[in-house]
Amino acid sequence: MFLLWAVAQERLSVPFQHIDGQSTDKFKSALFLGTCQSFLSSLSALAYIIIRGISGSSLSSLLGLDLGSMAQTNSSSNSTTNGSPSTKINGHAHSSNAHSHTSSSTTKALLLRYLQVSAFITLAAPFGFAALSYITYPTMVLGKSCKLVPVMLMNFVMYRRRFAPHKYIVVAMVTAGISVFMGFGNEKPSKASSNGEQGSYSQLIGILYLVINLILDGAVNSTQDEMFARYKVTGQQMMFWINLFCTLLTTTLGTLPLPHIPVLHPSSGLQSEFANAIGFIRTHPSVIIPLVQFSLTGALGQLFIFETLQHFGSLTLVMITLTRKMFTMVLSVIVYDHKLTLGQWAGAGIVFGGISVEAWVKRKEVHAKRVLQEKEKAKIKSL
Repeated sequence: MFLLWAVAQERLSVPFQHIDGQSTDKFKSALFLGTCQSFLSSLSALAYIIIRGISGSSLSSLLGLDLGSMAQTNSSSNSTTNGSPSTKINGHAHSSNAHSHTSSSTTKALLLRYLQVSAFITLAAPFGFAALSYITYPTMVLGKSCKLVPVMLMNFVMYRRRFAPHKYIVVAMVTAGISVFMGFGNEKPSKASSNGEQGSYSQLIGILYLVINLILDGAVNSTQDEMFARYKVTGQQMMFWINLFCTLLTTTLGTLPLPHIPVLHPSSGLQSEFANAIGFIRTHPSVIIPLVQFSLTGALGQLFIFETLQHFGSLTLVMITLTRKMFTMVLSVIVYDHKLTLGQWAGAGIVFGGISVEAWVKRKEVHAKRVLQEKEKAKIKSL
């Protein structure tokens, strides 16, 4: 899905023909693109949840908001078992009220976490886009390729989570490999700024924006890991709520006549960003098909992203995402007949070497578990 998404994204980055047939213009509303994708993503997640959900379940249960029902059922069972006939009713009523209050507060805390992640995502994208006004595109890609580092850093800083030693080796190899691949390219980078000569001050601003973008991305992934561990929600439930809140936030930013806010709301207050985007679509109807392709493939791809995030964690997801970037570049080489340098082939080898280390360690862990299980079975049989 995201290989197709990348093709659509590349199409959206080139000029589109005006209906007068005499001019071409670029589609510049990243906020509108994000809103379209998050809206379709929330719809696809909702459809998945309803189709795969248990028949007869309430909507709140399907959406992962009925967090206290299991605890209340267990408490009721314990009260009936341990309480005397005279105290069962009062004790059960008190227990039900307590668990109802706990369930309500837990649900509110979960929704606030969803809103927190959505705010991180909504804030991260404009900073990444704004960084391109001050630094070159290869610098931007090099920074984004190091996303594994802030994910591990934010996991440690925010939640004191530690990782196996081989994870750090894999992170270093994957990050270094993609950096080498990007750095040894022969193609000229696209013009990143229209402000004239880039001085050290402007580059510093661009790097600052990029660091903010990476920190927010790391906070998103680490918070999602913590939510899966604490609230036991499914990937699709998280996908629905995060994209729903993202849609609400970006729609608010895109429709309100807000004053000019650097990075977050670059449009003037006289006309909203969505008004400019819709006006562009009317005068450049050829943008509709790639826009739909971009939003639809991104929405479907997110189903697999959150499934991976739920079962394997954010580090594995980021490794897969970075590897997908490698395959995207390979696909570009095949389709557009680009030539790779020896340095780029070396970078690709380092990346796949890192992935091989991860696969080898996991294979050893699975084998060790199987041996242990076989020993336990043999011990049970001997007893």
